[in-house]
Amino acid sequence: MSVIDLAGVTKRYTLGGETIVALDAVDFHADRGEFVTVIGPSGSGKSTLLNMIGLLDTPDEGHVTLAGTDVTHLDADGLTEARRSTIGFVFQQFHLLPMLTATENVELPSMWDTRVDRHDRAVDLLGRMGLGERLDHTPGQLSGGQQQRVAIARALINAPEVLLADEPTGNLDQDTGATILAELQRLTEEEQIAIIAVTHDEQLEAYADRTVELVDGVVRR
Repeated sequence: MSVIDLAGVTKRYTLGGETIVALDAVDFHADRGEFVTVIGPSGSGKSTLLNMIGLLDTPDEGHVTLAGTDVTHLDADGLTEARRSTIGFVFQQFHLLPMLTATENVELPSMWDTRVDRHDRAVDLLGRMGLGERLDHTPGQLSGGQQQRVAIARALINAPEVLLADEPTGNLDQDTGATILAELQRLTEEEQIAIIAVTHDEQLEAYADRTVELVDGVVRR
């Protein structure tokens, strides 16, 4: 069953009086436990697609279904709640707060959720990422690969069904990138999370179940 489904999604922007079609009647889906990479040249619509899947933008035409619910026309509060409860984000630049420890950075997205013990879950996630000895280290005391693993743990704190990764290996050397990709692959297999990664890194395709190519806002494969 698809956890995220885009049907006929079109998104247009107006720049300098010119209309740009960023996505043109795009159909896209990802199943639970599936690792999908999205590739394409700069300006092909990859970031717009990621924003659409992550409910950071809304389509001009078409529908977005998340975990079986049509979320196309939710208001701002509804979109925020859907993102918080269902989607995790891993950014290329990590976006860790430098004054906080690894554990505190992971806890951040769940600060206002009293239903879970966020500290214990953060410690558990960091341990699973091989960072059990780095819990009290700040980002400046961690390597790039370790910071990326903290970012992944943070994205998992609310137990999302979909994990979105923007160039997850973009700032890493090849060996460290391979370690991160193996960790993402493990998450799809063991936790049935759908992972969607936008990338220019051909290395990702070896770990993915499926690759989607965007060209000028149109899905080519």
